[in-house]
Amino acid sequence: MPRTHKPRAGSLQFCPRKRAKRIYPNIRSYPKVDEVKPLAFAGYKAGMTRVFFVDNKKDSPTYGQTVSHAVTVLETTPLFVLGYRAYANKRALTEVYAEEIPKDIKKYLKAPKGVKKSKTKDVENFKEIRLIVCTQPRKSGLGKKTPEVFELPLGGKPEEQKKFAMEKLGKELKVEEVFKEGEFVDVIAVTKGKGYQGVVKRYGVKIRGRKDEQHHRQIGVIGTEGVAHVLYTIPQPGQHGFHRRTEFNKQIYKIGTNPEEVNPKGGFVNYGIVKTSYVLLKGSVPGPKKRLIFMRAPMRAHKKGYPVEIQKIDLESQQ
Repeated sequence: MPRTHKPRAGSLQFCPRKRAKRIYPNIRSYPKVDEVKPLAFAGYKAGMTRVFFVDNKKDSPTYGQTVSHAVTVLETTPLFVLGYRAYANKRALTEVYAEEIPKDIKKYLKAPKGVKKSKTKDVENFKEIRLIVCTQPRKSGLGKKTPEVFELPLGGKPEEQKKFAMEKLGKELKVEEVFKEGEFVDVIAVTKGKGYQGVVKRYGVKIRGRKDEQHHRQIGVIGTEGVAHVLYTIPQPGQHGFHRRTEFNKQIYKIGTNPEEVNPKGGFVNYGIVKTSYVLLKGSVPGPKKRLIFMRAPMRAHKKGYPVEIQKIDLESQQ
């Protein structure tokens, strides 16, 4: 008989497939940027639509023609800067919080006022400043009250970072101050959760024939004879979905402040209407609607951003 070959079922790139620790991710690494600005921003996923624009890429076969593309709508409400934190050798030295915090935010947070005293004496010898920010879901069409709190690192030198943090302390941070239209960003989010699933749905294992002892949706052998354990490469049932995932180099088609430009008739299904600023990202992004999506400065930037001349945004009822 000829030697048969079949590629393995399921990718080992995402092992182990465990549930994320929380519903919004923690970004582990950031690129080095000389400009003094936050290196990430967050927004709520409202839904998807399509846009019509003139293709201005010279190498494209549709150069100069009007084309359409699917986009994801993120409602980017302004982030409130609660404070900033100084680091040295990945160790927090001290924290400074804003004296005046809005009541709707203060109700759900326990942030101390003023400077938090540190036991270390070398507080001035910091190497990095990170902003402590929180979302403002009350201003969005999400219908949510509890804000999410996270850190945002800054680009530039430590002295410039501290000056920027002191200026923004107790104020709002808008998406226009972080990203520009046409730029490429990395999207980080937690995917849709699908619960406990078998090997067919989880790894794409082929369904067995009708004579296989009625075990049609199982694998045949889980290991070789004489081995006292099962290898991690063997497809096994378990958690499927609700994983932290990163998608690189997503282009920002538009950053707008007028929500009427993107709100479809009747609003987005399972979300509502966009009430504040928004971002249109090319293609799809991980996660269901209403989930917090992070946009980060690109780690693998291999393309230069270019502006997109949007002619029309489809406002029909969108899923």
